[in-house]
Amino acid sequence: MKDLLVGIAQGLVDDPSAVTVTVDEPNEEGTVVYHLHVSEEDMGRVIGKQGRIAKAIRTVMRAAATRQSSRVAVEID
Repeated sequence: MKDLLVGIAQGLVDDPSAVTVTVDEPNEEGTVVYHLHVSEEDMGRVIGKQGRIAKAIRTVMRAAATRQSSRVAVEID
């Protein structure tokens, strides 16, 4: 799952080496939170107009998690 998020983000940004993902332990509901960090200049590319790209990233991650019978959330920091 982490590799999927990194791959998506690196395809969107100008500086792929600045993309990092940290993973939190599952919370009481069993949801794993992924924190996506990109450079300040690339933040707009990852969020998109009115948050459309960020929403699409979250949708893809939720779909991949559903296939593995787990729950995820993506935070863009």
